[in-house]
Amino acid sequence: MSEQSKTRPKVPEGRTRYVTTRQREPNEKGFVGYDTIWESFQKEAKYETPKRP
Repeated sequence: MSEQSKTRPKVPEGRTRYVTTRQREPNEKGFVGYDTIWESFQKEAKYETPKRP
């Protein structure tokens, strides 16, 4: 087999409506991981006590 570079190619940042994925730097063993950042898609409403009859 030919000796190829053991580095992974740089992957561009992935973006969707609620998720962003970024490639991490390789660690000492050469493992390349990914960061996944979720954006909230639920709205939180302030609680109000119901009116008394």
